[in-house]
Amino acid sequence: MTDQLLINELREGSELAFDTIYKMYAKRLYAFCLQYCKRREDAEEIVGDVFLWLWRNKHTIRQGEALKYLLFLRARHFLVNAFRSRVNSPIFADYVDYQNSISADTVSQQLEYQEFEDKIIYEVDRLPKTQQEVIRLAKMEGLKIKEIAEKLGLSEQTVKNQISIGLRTLKKKLGVSTVVLLIWLVS
Repeated sequence: MTDQLLINELREGSELAFDTIYKMYAKRLYAFCLQYCKRREDAEEIVGDVFLWLWRNKHTIRQGEALKYLLFLRARHFLVNAFRSRVNSPIFADYVDYQNSISADTVSQQLEYQEFEDKIIYEVDRLPKTQQEVIRLAKMEGLKIKEIAEKLGLSEQTVKNQISIGLRTLKKKLGVSTVVLLIWLVS
């Protein structure tokens, strides 16, 4: 089944489509989450939250969206929230106080970062297909050049070139430095 067909059926409330999506992506999402939270229980909870979110928001998913990209983006969102909740726990109270003393306007900075990231994602969507794929695999899945090359059946040099060209295009369109884009790409 294609993503578009699965999205159509999911939007109509198909539990079979939901189960199919779960089987396709749950293990990969779990592995992705485990890289960052290090505890199996936390990774399982985040994967559960992603699929709960998917079911609850099935009617708002647009036809043109790629499920994999959408699910990994949502997992990343939940990972960030989980990290923030840990940081704000009593164990890290001193750390939070320190962060607040450094910047009284962290909410504003978070919103600015989110807007910046949304702009990047919008511009990545407008890149040629190969550049989109390599940048998403590097950013969303954290794959290395060699892994991307193997996955897409490209040479490592082609992957490097596509990332370089894509970053150059993004730099032009967004008016930011390459360093900023590279930080975003590896964060």
